[in-house]
Amino acid sequence: MITGLPLSSYTEGLGIVHAGDLDVGFLGGAQIDKYGNLNTHVIGDYRSPKVRFAGSGGSNDIGAGCKRTVVMMLQVKQRFPEKVVFVTTPGYFNGGKEREKYGFYGNGPSVVISTMGILRFDPETKEMYLESYHPGVKIEDIKANTGWDLKIAKNARETERPAPELIRILREECDPTGVFLKTAE
Repeated sequence: MITGLPLSSYTEGLGIVHAGDLDVGFLGGAQIDKYGNLNTHVIGDYRSPKVRFAGSGGSNDIGAGCKRTVVMMLQVKQRFPEKVVFVTTPGYFNGGKEREKYGFYGNGPSVVISTMGILRFDPETKEMYLESYHPGVKIEDIKANTGWDLKIAKNARETERPAPELIRILREECDPTGVFLKTAE
């Protein structure tokens, strides 16, 4: 069975991040912008929001301090705006070397796995681009569900399907009750 190590406290868990000992952090959010900044706080004005979410819950620490982060998102235009309305978790701020300028020791987001494709960040500009599109998804649909002119990798391709054995492990050992990986009816 695949498991994670249980942590005795929230403080101890985040202590691992602050010590620089966490290689990969997994995050999600209400919004992500073209530089990988995440919003898990509000939609609308902060003092009188249309929607208020749970907040950071440690995601700021993970995004600021992990050696790399993997972000998983439902890809719809409202969740992929050009700029988030509130930065809960830092990505690359406004791009370029801004993250280093502010002294963050984590390397920032490395990949966004959306419901439509795999997105990565340009090494120089730090702007998100499409690396691959999931089977059955068209690039035009991904662009239509992104709030900016999403760049497409020159070698963009269909995302490789996972091996049947990996699917079996994920369903039977990681998510046996089907909370995240419901089987097709």
